[in-house]
Amino acid sequence: MNPNSAQLINAMLVPAVMIIATAILIFSTNDKYSMIVNRIRLLKSESMRIGDYTVEKAEDKKRISNIELQISHLIHRISMVRIIILSYSTALVFFTVSAVLLAVRTDFQINGYYWVTIGFFFGGLLAILNGVVFSVIEIFKGYRIVQLEISEINYEEHKETL
Repeated sequence: MNPNSAQLINAMLVPAVMIIATAILIFSTNDKYSMIVNRIRLLKSESMRIGDYTVEKAEDKKRISNIELQISHLIHRISMVRIIILSYSTALVFFTVSAVLLAVRTDFQINGYYWVTIGFFFGGLLAILNGVVFSVIEIFKGYRIVQLEISEINYEEHKETL
């Protein structure tokens, strides 16, 4: 094997691992996005079913208020998941570009690409970091929604948390 080929394979190994890791993060986050959308649809369906009957019972009014509060939190949560997916997708692009730049630099011996390649790689790392930060925030938001479901909190008492 040519020493340049071995160096190229060695140099491209880190971006390749990061591409695979980022793809796994994107797949898992897309699954979370899908689950949140389904939860919004289920809550909306339940709200409409309860609303079809005359809402005379205090329990039904409280449940509808709770559903509205959960939906508003879920909408905020889904926007955060969208930011996470965009961050991971951006990282995927940056890691791919850095791998291509490594190949171009190694095969054609073009000078000046070193810092550009490193810049794209670190850009990918920063995009992953951004996605992780929003993931942590989204986890706390998800926990809050579960608390709402369990405790059946009255919508009027917690308008300010929106």
